Amino acid sequence: MSTMTDSARVTIRLPLTALLGVFGLVVCMTPVAFGAPGLQVLYLVPLSLGFWVVRNRTVVGPDAVVVHRVWGSQRMPWSELSGLRVDDQSRIWAVLQGGDEVGLPAVRARHLPVLAAVSGGRLPATFSDAGEQPTTRG
Repeated sequence: MSTMTDSARVTIRLPLTALLGVFGLVVCMTPVAFGAPGLQVLYLVPLSLGFWVVRNRTVVGPDAVVVHRVWGSQRMPWSELSGLRVDDQSRIWAVLQGGDEVGLPAVRARHLPVLAAVSGGRLPATFSDAGEQPTTRG
């Protein structure tokens, strides 16, 4: 296993091959879109889906976690995080000091070792019990 430097950043996003599905939607939608005048507006559906696939991501660095969504981004320094929560579908939620939760797009339970490595020791590297919830060290 390689060691990470202090400037290591990890970007977790949906695979860009998901854009192939968007392209398939465009191809299948073309006969309908040109069936009547004005139906070309249907192309906004795959365009918005493609934008969503490209834009939603989580960037984890040694100083902060940055969540990028379609209409903005939110930067959360590690000092503002009190822990992480894993739900029943293996999605990860950042729990802030005030108790608010922020969903981390595209981050799943399988990404926890990567988060622990990039966090600089703020997250434990392993969890002894499968049901144990990961938390940050404050």
